[in-house]
Amino acid sequence: QVQLVESGGGWVQTGGSLRLSCTASISITSVTNMAWYRQVPGKQRELVATITNDGWSNSADSLKNRFFMSRDTAKNTVHLQMNNLKLEDTAVYYCNARVSTTMYWGQGTQVTVSS
Repeated sequence: QVQLVESGGGWVQTGGSLRLSCTASISITSVTNMAWYRQVPGKQRELVATITNDGWSNSADSLKNRFFMSRDTAKNTVHLQMNNLKLEDTAVYYCNARVSTTMYWGQGTQVTVSS
C-alpha cells in the first residue's frame, strides 16, 4: 500500500502562484510514474501533469506554459508549480502514483482562485 499526502493548496488571487507537494510513503524512484490530477464538481478528473520514474515531466497541453511538475527524490516528494493562476484552475488537486498496474491516490487538496 502506498500512501500519498498532499499539501500546499489554498486560496490565491488570479495571476498568483501556488506550489503543491505530495509526499509518498515509498521511494518515488520505484514508482512507475506519478501525476497530478484535478477535479471540479460534476466533471471528470483531469490529468494535469506527470513525471516518470527517471524524472521526465510533462504537463497537459493547455497547461504547459503555467504548470510544471518536479520531484525531490531525497524527500520522496513531487511538486506541482502553478503560475498565473486563473479562475478555471479552481479544483481539488489529487496526487497519483502508479506502481505497475496499481493506482494510488492522495486525499486531495483544494485550490481556490478568485478575482
